[in-house]
Amino acid sequence: MTARWKDIEAKVEAGERLSAEDGLLLCDTAATPLLEVGRLANIVRERLWGDDTFFNQNQHINYTNVCNRLCAFCAFQRLPGGGDIESMSPEVVADRVRGCLGQEVTELHMVAGIEQALPYEYYLDILRAAKSVRPSVHIKGFTMVEIDQIHGLSGKSMEACLEDLKEAGLDSCPGGGAEIFAERVHRAIFPLKIGADRWLECARAVHLAGLRSNCTMLYGHVETAHERVDHLMRLRELQDETGGFQTFIPLRFHPDNTVMDWIEMPTAADDLREIAVARLMLDNIPHIKAYWIMLGQGTAQTAQSFGADDVDGTVVEEKIYHDAGATTPQAVTRDDLERMIREAGRVPVLRDTLYTRLEPAGVGA
Repeated sequence: MTARWKDIEAKVEAGERLSAEDGLLLCDTAATPLLEVGRLANIVRERLWGDDTFFNQNQHINYTNVCNRLCAFCAFQRLPGGGDIESMSPEVVADRVRGCLGQEVTELHMVAGIEQALPYEYYLDILRAAKSVRPSVHIKGFTMVEIDQIHGLSGKSMEACLEDLKEAGLDSCPGGGAEIFAERVHRAIFPLKIGADRWLECARAVHLAGLRSNCTMLYGHVETAHERVDHLMRLRELQDETGGFQTFIPLRFHPDNTVMDWIEMPTAADDLREIAVARLMLDNIPHIKAYWIMLGQGTAQTAQSFGADDVDGTVVEEKIYHDAGATTPQAVTRDDLERMIREAGRVPVLRDTLYTRLEPAGVGA
């Protein structure tokens, strides 16, 4: 191993911050063996969380698949007026929540496309509808792309808009829509969606409003290692400023049913390296998630020794990644998740959205 690698090892063992140059070396498959990168990431993971791996009991509600952003990597979007459209009224959202009242759901994960015809009040109404059925549930809703859209409809300041959303029932925000911050990639595959500066601006506003959020990176398409490392660095810089990110989720590109279906899907080795590099570079973000829906349960198990300390939750009816070819189940049980974690040699910890450790039974129902 090179002197530079030894320097990275020393930094990790001492708990020191890695540089962008360190990150590029960690991404270099020829220079750094995957198992060595994973070993270092596991040092950090166990320093933070020991053998604990977190999961929650959540329900996904993708309230509309109508979208006019035309992202090349997306298989979920449907154009206005086309076939196969689903756009839920507040009453339908309430019915979907009501349909899972027999399950111990503590989180509603609400994300969707950008449907231009929806008015500002609609977003407030679907939050109220969900809370009317399940008042104690935590709503993790609206990516920064959706927050940008909602703010534009509101005619208000961002601060006032976020206060409206909080009063209606929004409790935190997911991390999607960031994709890759590089402007080159933005122009190439998602030019109609907000870019890096606006995404980070919205995330900053969300944090300043007292809401926590997650953050993501979509990898395995046309981005370079330099662009992946730059993305992580920009997230780390905002976290230094606000402290509002609680989890980073590397999102594996699924090419099926997209106009980018000529691209080969990332391998399990690619997935594990991305998770490990994220754990090593994002020293100020507490949690790294191995999202089993995208990775598959086997890779999510292995990832728990490559830096990941969270595997997401029971999910219930995820559509976005299944439309892009994900072959994982659309839901699993709590027992399934606990078994997945134990088989990986870790200790399952039931959490809520804000990572409060929960008692085993009846919480949030």
